Order: sequence, then structure tokens, then C-alpha cells
Amino acid sequence: MIVVSNTTPLIGLASIGKFNLLQELFGVIYIPKAVYDEAVIVGREKGGAKREVSEANWIKTVEVKDRLAINVLLDELDLGEAEVIVLARELDADWVLMDEKKGRRKLTHLKLQKIGTLGILLKAKDMGFIQTLRKDLEELRKNGFSISQPVIDAVLEEAKE
Repeated sequence: MIVVSNTTPLIGLASIGKFNLLQELFGVIYIPKAVYDEAVIVGREKGGAKREVSEANWIKTVEVKDRLAINVLLDELDLGEAEVIVLARELDADWVLMDEKKGRRKLTHLKLQKIGTLGILLKAKDMGFIQTLRKDLEELRKNGFSISQPVIDAVLEEAKE
């Protein structure tokens, strides 16, 4: 399985101590250089996943080849999202980990499978890696993740909590 990740799921899961779920669920994860920079270099200032990403031998940083495609996407997306989408196409990824709405819309348009931080937590619960979601959702919110109450309610209902 080939999985490409954007920055937000990495930072979100690291911020609640669940970074290891990524390896348990997906094995190897590929990230473009822009995501590495956001998580490790820029992330120092805004509670990123510096240590987790830089020390995880199961995260592979890959240079995106099609710079023209990235430049086209920069009209709508930030650099990390653009590089993730182009890398996912270059690697023929099975899954893309992304939370941002504009990026998710572009993934849908390109018919690329996507899952966000909340979906990852749901999948982890379904597979028995975690027992409950409520505390993790509250912690994400506390750490600055913008999650509406209706979304939290829907996730908890899906998780039968």
C-alpha cells in the first residue's frame, strides 16, 4: 500500500500522542519535501511533529518531479498540499492523508482516495488500536484543530460512543 501524507495529520496525531498509529495502520508513509519542512522546520514554532517526523524511519521524504504541476496547483493550494497531490499521482498512491478542504476537493476531483485525521482515528478504533475517541477529539480541539461540534458528534456516533 502506498500512502502519501500532508502535514496536518502528522502534527495532529503527534499533538495527542498517537503518531504511532500511522505506522500501525499504513506501514511506510511518503511525504514531499514541503511537508517535511512544514512538520520539522516550521513546526518548531507552532507545535509541529519535528521529533516524530525526523526520527521515524518509516516516513520517506521524496522529491516531487513535476514542478509544473505543482505551480499550477499553487493557484488554489499551499505548497505542501500541492506537493502531496502531485506526489500521490507520481507514486500512484492508494491513500492520501489530508484534512484541508480545498486539498480534499482536489483529491476527489482527481479520484484519489483520501482520509483525514478523524478518519485515521476511526480506522484505528475499528482495528482495535485505540479503545475510545472522545478524549482524542477533545485533545485535538484543545491543540487548535478546528473541529465543529456536529463533526465530533458524527464521528462519535460512527464510533458508537
